[in-house]
Amino acid sequence: MTEFQINPSIFQNHTSGYNTPLKNTSQKDKDCKMDKKKITLPYLFEKKARGVPITMLTAYDYPGAKLVDEAEIDMILVGDSLGMVVLGYESTVFVTMEDMLHHCKAVRRGTKNAFLVGDMPFLSYQADVRDAVYNAGRFLKEAGMDAVKLEGGKERVQVIRAISEAGIPVVGHLGLTPQSVTKLGGYRVQGKTARAAHLLLENALAIEEAGCSFLVFEMVPARIAEYISKKLTIPTIGIGAGNGCDGQVLVYHDMLGINIEFKPKFLKQFGSLGKDAEKALKKYRKAVETRSYPSVEHSFLMEDKEFAEFLAMQDEK
Repeated sequence: MTEFQINPSIFQNHTSGYNTPLKNTSQKDKDCKMDKKKITLPYLFEKKARGVPITMLTAYDYPGAKLVDEAEIDMILVGDSLGMVVLGYESTVFVTMEDMLHHCKAVRRGTKNAFLVGDMPFLSYQADVRDAVYNAGRFLKEAGMDAVKLEGGKERVQVIRAISEAGIPVVGHLGLTPQSVTKLGGYRVQGKTARAAHLLLENALAIEEAGCSFLVFEMVPARIAEYISKKLTIPTIGIGAGNGCDGQVLVYHDMLGINIEFKPKFLKQFGSLGKDAEKALKKYRKAVETRSYPSVEHSFLMEDKEFAEFLAMQDEK
């Protein structure tokens, strides 16, 4: 197994140690795009500074990652949402480290350019700081991720600081935190009251100070997410958090319309692959049942002479 070597010093400053800054004169710089180069932390921070939105999608396997990467999406999140989207679990709490590493490796193999983030599953960082650092390191060393994501605010400061000081970029997650959905009372918008919004701000500032490189806001009032985003130096990525974040993320299967019945308020389906797939599957069933598939054009042929000789060989037995 190939090991991905980590140089902790390159993560000490968010704005140095990666690619050369984009040139001011090119159109690609104006659009804040890179020409088939690996996306880096300074590039993403520069997009925030310039007010150019960061794009992020989930991916859970090789073909999905390949498609997302070829679409020039900035960041790919291998989310623990794979537990519900791909593995059929009722929630994300059932996802294990081995589940995550397995899917992260597949995504890594399908990605050339996007910045890769691996989601730390439930109980991989909550119980012990040393375990948290070790598990975070596995995402980089074994699975080739560029960063890890974890949920929580002030209560995660010690863990975030330890992981960051180990040279591993950390993406925070505030608002609706799926691993704590039972404690939150279900999948509900967070930060709707003045007191709750103030707590979100305090948590965001605390985890930024602890060393977070990014922050995901999930299901948070748009004006609160925008306000906090402007208070932070790190980029924010929203999902159900309005248009004022520094970037947006959606689940691959949701935005492509593969999960036909899943339609939360914040979701826009940019495709209808689920319906298209259902039609194609029914066409296949009908074609097989009517023997219209496979036809001659899908079959391998044999010369008449060779077939006649074959039949003669059977008659001789």
